[in-house]
Amino acid sequence: VQLQASGGGLGQAGGSLRLSCAASGLTLSNYAMGWFRQAPGKERDVVATISRRSGRTYYSDSVKGRFTISRDNAKNTVYLQMDSLKPEDTAVYYCARAISTTLVVPHHVAEFGYWGQGTLVTVSS
Repeated sequence: VQLQASGGGLGQAGGSLRLSCAASGLTLSNYAMGWFRQAPGKERDVVATISRRSGRTYYSDSVKGRFTISRDNAKNTVYLQMDSLKPEDTAVYYCARAISTTLVVPHHVAEFGYWGQGTLVTVSS
């Protein structure tokens, strides 16, 4: 049972990266999903979350208008399209599944379980 995040790497300011989170041994379609990030020396913070059927999304103020979260339940995969990258976006990015099917658009760390291993995103200026 795991979530596998991929797509991280080195990006340039103003550029784009796309992260993917694929699940194995775990069904995502009945749960809200989220992307979080943790920069060195800082706490893990929410980036974006999406409801079960993609009808509702939540974005942190720092990424609103630049990042887009989406999901493909048939592929058991969640995505994070990151555009207009900034150096302050540098962090390890994690995907996670909500702890309960009753949570529509959760956006606190404590509302998520089943964390992926993280993928490093580094944005150069």
